[in-house]
Amino acid sequence: MQSSLLTNLLLPLALGVIMLGLGLGLTLADFRRVARYPRAVLTGLFLQTAVLPWVALGLALLFKLPPELAVGLMLLAASPGGATANIYSHLARGDVALNITLTAVNSVLCLLTLPLILNLSLEFFLGSGQYVPPPVQKIVEVAVIILLPVAFGMLVRARAPAFAARMEKPIRLLSVLVLVLLIVAAVAKEWRTLLQFFASIGIVCLLFNLASMATGYAAPRALKLPRKQAIAIAMEIGIHNGTLAIFIALNVLQNATMSIPAAVYSLLMFFTAAAFAWFAARRGQDGDA
Repeated sequence: MQSSLLTNLLLPLALGVIMLGLGLGLTLADFRRVARYPRAVLTGLFLQTAVLPWVALGLALLFKLPPELAVGLMLLAASPGGATANIYSHLARGDVALNITLTAVNSVLCLLTLPLILNLSLEFFLGSGQYVPPPVQKIVEVAVIILLPVAFGMLVRARAPAFAARMEKPIRLLSVLVLVLLIVAAVAKEWRTLLQFFASIGIVCLLFNLASMATGYAAPRALKLPRKQAIAIAMEIGIHNGTLAIFIALNVLQNATMSIPAAVYSLLMFFTAAAFAWFAARRGQDGDA
């Protein structure tokens, strides 16, 4: 699970190219619309910061996870949505502008919430607090990967709308191809880890993932939010920034065991999110509101 060419170069590069493609389909009006209807943003942030940590805590206690794995699960729950959530939302025909807004706001918010949740978890499960500084560097990296390519894509769309329209379908196909390649590479890279720890943490990670996505979709729909926004929120809180969680576990906490939940979750979420995106896109084509 150490840093590699895949995680340090190929993954950020691939995500940057795809985020550029997403920007080609967005305008400032999309973000103004999100700002005019803040309920969706507040709902997503509330679910991410106030609900998911309790879900993770409940699963850790229910399955009697070893303390270090329990802390790792809480670290994962406290991590914001990843850039991949924007891609899956795009494929599922969700509100990508809402996704980008949530990712940006939640990434900044986690500078406060992540250390708080993680320090409380260390105290609760291990009985000794350990100061965890805000992950400023990783948040800046997320911002660069997400915001700059999107902004450039939006600029191209504003200056050359016909070109942007022609590129929309090829970019969507490219997104699918890149995701498949990333899934294959991630599974191949972490296959031994997945086999070794799946019995102890796999079912918990799967349940946490399914609970996150289900809550992210059902809660907005119960609040009468549009289906596109519900899809976006489900993707945002169901697809965590596993790279950030692994980085903190290995480099800040210096505990490889605590990185295992994030590693296993990051593999599982590729498949569950792909299934949800396929299902949501099909329902969208059938005219479901």
